Amino acid sequence: MQNYIVFDVETPNRANNRMSSIGVTIIKNGKIAGDFYSLVDPETHFDYFNTQLTGLDSEKVKGAPNFVKLWKKLCPVMEKGVLVAHNATFDLSVLRSCLTAYGIKWKDTVKYLCTVQMGKKLLPDMSHKLNVMCEHYKISLDHHNAASDSHACAEILLRYMESGADVDSYIKEYKLIR
Repeated sequence: MQNYIVFDVETPNRANNRMSSIGVTIIKNGKIAGDFYSLVDPETHFDYFNTQLTGLDSEKVKGAPNFVKLWKKLCPVMEKGVLVAHNATFDLSVLRSCLTAYGIKWKDTVKYLCTVQMGKKLLPDMSHKLNVMCEHYKISLDHHNAASDSHACAEILLRYMESGADVDSYIKEYKLIR
């Protein structure tokens, strides 16, 4: 059975090329094995919209590690499984932008799953917004908090697995190097 590294990022502004927080939930042997959360100093400005959405601003991330420092902790975790996110191309694009901006070489491509894309095939007659999916599965959610969002996404993936979905058939590759 695969290990899945479920993650969610929040961004400081509409450029969506830096992160202000990240949540990671690890699934091993079909169970949640751990969670990680960190604020991130994006070393850029915050837009009013993003601050209203996430509750994060420059004061809240003051003293948090920048992406380079955080990546030293994240990289060993992110390498140990298939990456998973709800609307995965968004979170992966932010990760790619951060790696590029800081000149970090990691991998050319990563294997990933998107719980939105899976849900559209498995449950075609409903909305696949994270909050709607959490209501459907009765999963607790503090929406736009990266820790809560990643944990909720992991719970959704586990529900798909429990329903008998062939999760591995949804694995795709994402190019990190343009």
